Amino acid sequence: MKMAKPYSILITDDDPGCREVLRDIFEPEGYRTLLASSGEEAVDIVREEPVHLVLLDMHMPKLTGLETLELVRQINNLLPCILITADSNEALMRQAFRARVYSVIPKPVSKNVVLYTVVRVLVRVYGNLLRPGNSKPDVALGGPDQSAN
Repeated sequence: MKMAKPYSILITDDDPGCREVLRDIFEPEGYRTLLASSGEEAVDIVREEPVHLVLLDMHMPKLTGLETLELVRQINNLLPCILITADSNEALMRQAFRARVYSVIPKPVSKNVVLYTVVRVLVRVYGNLLRPGNSKPDVALGGPDQSAN
């Protein structure tokens, strides 16, 4: 049984390979993915599409992940964000958490870590996630709460 209304995850990274790897992690789990190759494109997508979570690469040309988040928050102040970076340090971590980033995930991403983190933020922001056709929460899969349907 397919999820009627899957959560939308915006994946923003200037590296097409990284975007595709993340898409290939989330789509089989039932998530709808939106892909952006730049911060500017991510901002445009947030203006036009329903987005439930943003994954942002920190180091992109023109706008960094945190600069992009600042613009995204002008459109939707409550939109949860996960920052992905190959270059994590204490100063970046402080900046990220001041910007209310849910988590900072190191590159290369681990499938298990990124899925676990995404499920945790979606549960925290939107409530329990249910496996399609099941009434019990499942932290391994994602999708909107089907109990209200």
